[in-house]
Amino acid sequence: MGFAAFLRAVVRNDAMRSDSEAVYNGRTVALVCCACFGGMLFGWDTGAIGGVLAMDETRRRFGYADRSRADKANLDQNIVSTLQAGCFVACLVTCWFADAFGRRPSLVASGLVTCAGVVLQAASAANGTLAVMYVGRFVAGLGVGAASALTPLYVSECVPRAIRGGLTAFYQLFNVFGIMIAFWVNYGCVLHVGAPAVYIVPLALQALPALLLIAGMLVSPESPRWCARKDDWDGTTRILVKLRRLPAESAYISQEVQEMADQLEHERRLVGDATFKTLMREMWLVSANRKRAVITVVLMICQQLTGVNAINYYAPQIFSNLGMTGTDSSLFATGVYGVVKTVSCILFLVFVADSLGRRRSLLWTSPMLMTVLFIIGIYGRAQPPVEGEPVSAFGYVAITCIYLWAAFFQFGWGPACWILVSEIPTARLRAVNLSLGAATQWLFNFIMARTVLTMQNTMGYKGYGMFFLFGSFDFFMGVFVYLFVPETKGVSLEKMDELFGMTDRVKQLDEEPEAGRAREERGPSVR
Repeated sequence: MGFAAFLRAVVRNDAMRSDSEAVYNGRTVALVCCACFGGMLFGWDTGAIGGVLAMDETRRRFGYADRSRADKANLDQNIVSTLQAGCFVACLVTCWFADAFGRRPSLVASGLVTCAGVVLQAASAANGTLAVMYVGRFVAGLGVGAASALTPLYVSECVPRAIRGGLTAFYQLFNVFGIMIAFWVNYGCVLHVGAPAVYIVPLALQALPALLLIAGMLVSPESPRWCARKDDWDGTTRILVKLRRLPAESAYISQEVQEMADQLEHERRLVGDATFKTLMREMWLVSANRKRAVITVVLMICQQLTGVNAINYYAPQIFSNLGMTGTDSSLFATGVYGVVKTVSCILFLVFVADSLGRRRSLLWTSPMLMTVLFIIGIYGRAQPPVEGEPVSAFGYVAITCIYLWAAFFQFGWGPACWILVSEIPTARLRAVNLSLGAATQWLFNFIMARTVLTMQNTMGYKGYGMFFLFGSFDFFMGVFVYLFVPETKGVSLEKMDELFGMTDRVKQLDEEPEAGRAREERGPSVR
């Protein structure tokens, strides 16, 4: 069975049935994989840092022994959250770089910046200097944050509409794959590597996805939609011919180019030239765009309020709080958690993203996330683990619920949010919208990283109240999706304007001059 035939068997939407099989080829998948090493930057750091901070050797190196429990939690949170601060800052300016210089060069730059930050982190771990660690994580955050906005943007602008959801979800797949690899690297280092390499190696290996991103982008084309925005229509057509494997005169290529031209013309009719002021006015004063911006912000806030990075960053500590004794055991349990996330994400992007769709995926996973978190919270309240005692039957149920939570998250709120925020904006606002979404995500990611250990120390015994809090958020997130988020599977990027009512405003603008001319022909009315 060929690649296109496989896709037709598993992806069920109208676009998949009507498009030429040539459009769905390995070249597009290769481009997506090259770009999605930008997602692995995020995942690798997420998986590495929690395990590194849980190692006894790291804690001795940075002087944890003489600190109180609260001070230790505060230091952990400071080290983790410094990267999120850099990510947030990067997202504020990424849209300008992406629009001015292109998606591809900006991704190369994000990889280079990340490498510089990783070198500083490894050097800090080698000599035990916290100040250098903070600087290194902030610098790495600039690269990771930029890539988090650029990767979904670039992928969504390059891939065919019928499988855009699944291929954009590769960002999340590479993210969780990076988390999984980092978890197992930590576990392997604890078993087989002595100090100081035991904590230097996991930190240094964060540069690997950055180097792969740089190499991949050097052999990948620019986004065809960025070329269209720059009025480089020859470049747009040339890239589409290469990616779709169809001749320039084919109906598919002609339609795709024409839809880009029509959308850009609609945008110019509405607002005019794309200065920063007009882009902001277009985003917040045009009703259809304002709705999309609000959905973007709320979805990214909700994604963090599921508690995802509370678990990702501090998984070893959480498993320890649930009764897993010893660093080796908690790191092993964390590694299995990474495997569950990766397998679940693969199943989502192959069988769910472009068949069940984005909206339904968010709707059914919200109550499931709430349920398993409440079970964990009930365990912590009713039968908390006792230090030195074996894990109880209820304890194993709670640990299993962590794995179920990971699976449910990857079937909905993990990949679906990134798919939606990358595909719903209009062409001129796509970079701005992605930067807004990524900045929001990193701001709340920072808040989570900065507060989770404090919640574990203050919200009931070993933080059981934290699970009730995140579970409650999950319920209200489902309500928001039900009321405000439309389905977008199989809809081309250029047709999103119709879905959100943008074309109605353009038609109104077209009708106003005609109505004016008709009144002039009739002459003034007499009463």
